[in-house]
Amino acid sequence: MFESHEILSNLRRPKILISAARLGLAQYRRDSDLRYITGTSRTPTRDLAIETLLRREALMETDRKEGAAGYSIQKHIRVLTALLGEFRLPVPKLRIVKPG
Repeated sequence: MFESHEILSNLRRPKILISAARLGLAQYRRDSDLRYITGTSRTPTRDLAIETLLRREALMETDRKEGAAGYSIQKHIRVLTALLGEFRLPVPKLRIVKPG
């Protein structure tokens, strides 16, 4: 399980990038956006989505800092928006099953 406050507080990105991602939350559609970003036909679980998005965002951040030719600020914002959207979801509660 991910501690959103810890991860987000350690995420150091330009303010304009974070502001754009926050603005994108109004249009964030979990199912279609996550399938598009991850390239899958099924919407991943919250934890799997966060894990995938964190990895992808870290690669994009490296590309941004290095000035990589293939870097896309639009895609970076889309991934950051999805990441913020996933952290807004309630954390699933563990279901305890008693033997018997």
